[in-house]
Amino acid sequence: MKIVFFVGIVLFLSACSTQPKKPVWIAQNPEIYSHYIDAPPLSISQEQYEKQYFSAWNLQTLAQEKRDILWPFRSYNPNNSYGENLQKREQSFFDAMRKNINLQEYATYNKKALTLRSLNLRALPSEKPLFLDPKRAGEGFPFDYLQNSSIAANKPVLITHYSKDREWVHIISSFTYGWVKSNDVVILNNAQVQEWQQREHLFSIKDQTSIYSPQGFFLYKARLGMLLPFVGEESHSYIVLVAKKGKDNQAVFLNVKVSKEHFHKGVLAFNQKNRDTILTQLEQSKYGWGGMFHQRDCSSTMRDFFAPFGVWLPRNSSQQSKVGRVISLQGLSDREKLDVIREKAVAYRTLLYKKGHIVLYVGIHNNTIIVFQNMWGIKTKKSGKEGRYIVGKALFSTLEFGKNLENYDENSSLLHTLESINILF
Repeated sequence: MKIVFFVGIVLFLSACSTQPKKPVWIAQNPEIYSHYIDAPPLSISQEQYEKQYFSAWNLQTLAQEKRDILWPFRSYNPNNSYGENLQKREQSFFDAMRKNINLQEYATYNKKALTLRSLNLRALPSEKPLFLDPKRAGEGFPFDYLQNSSIAANKPVLITHYSKDREWVHIISSFTYGWVKSNDVVILNNAQVQEWQQREHLFSIKDQTSIYSPQGFFLYKARLGMLLPFVGEESHSYIVLVAKKGKDNQAVFLNVKVSKEHFHKGVLAFNQKNRDTILTQLEQSKYGWGGMFHQRDCSSTMRDFFAPFGVWLPRNSSQQSKVGRVISLQGLSDREKLDVIREKAVAYRTLLYKKGHIVLYVGIHNNTIIVFQNMWGIKTKKSGKEGRYIVGKALFSTLEFGKNLENYDENSSLLHTLESINILF
């Protein structure tokens, strides 16, 4: 019995010692970090935000050229691309895509339109994914490189042309361009464009709010920061315009009611209560590469945080890192980076950037720098082999989140790889 008991203890301890560690999570209540932080009010012009928001309708010349549409063919080929079955894509896939983009028709249509629902904006006219080697850490699902971005419902876009099979349209939005299904957009006439653009607008301040027709039929879900034209108001509701499809793909406008708790007339005041409200909603987001599955990646999280406050940001992390006053961290040690952030960064107004990733500086709590980010995973390394501890959501964290993990890769930590900070205001 003694021997059995001893063996049991050894097995128990051995089992405990091999249990995988989890990263140390800090408190996820935004009020904890904002309560003591004085963030002065912003002086924001809604007119400037709307100028960016409606930019696709007011282009003097197309910023994208024909060759820009071909970028996937310069980046991916049968030697480095994998499909939904995790087998290499064949040349026939690329040949079919090149034919279907109908490049000779680019910029011959140029109609102003609205999206009808939240959509995936694709780099090629296809719903099929394109992955790099799924055997590599940080590749394969969910990193579909044909996913340019997601785009909200009733968003102003310009249709440049149709695909060869007319199933798809190529569109330009205020922040990027790509392909969506042709039956997911609706064309506006000049009078409708003028009405939609020149009315006063309401900001959505509640994520994934269901919008219904006057008859109670579901239309779509609103996203944080989207704008809808204001028509009137009642005691608890605003009346706004929404668009649906009518005859011959022409837009029909409906007057619908939305809750005053879910929409705001004008930009939100940049105060603690409102910041906490928006961050609490963003905390519910799982990680969605390019906005897939109605979720968010790192840069769309930053865009959607600032949008209700009337602050327009570009779409990807590299572009966002160039907005405002940029301070380089390259060539600095980790300690020197921490010193610069403590001295220069302004809470809720500063973004911290590393290649491919961007986060919001929240401030100092318990003498520790806190950030808000939406991340896929923590890089690990064991016996020289790279891996991932999957997080897959938005969270508050330190700059060395996951440091307690057994195979934590210090050289790939957020702190160690930071390249710059940029103060937006």
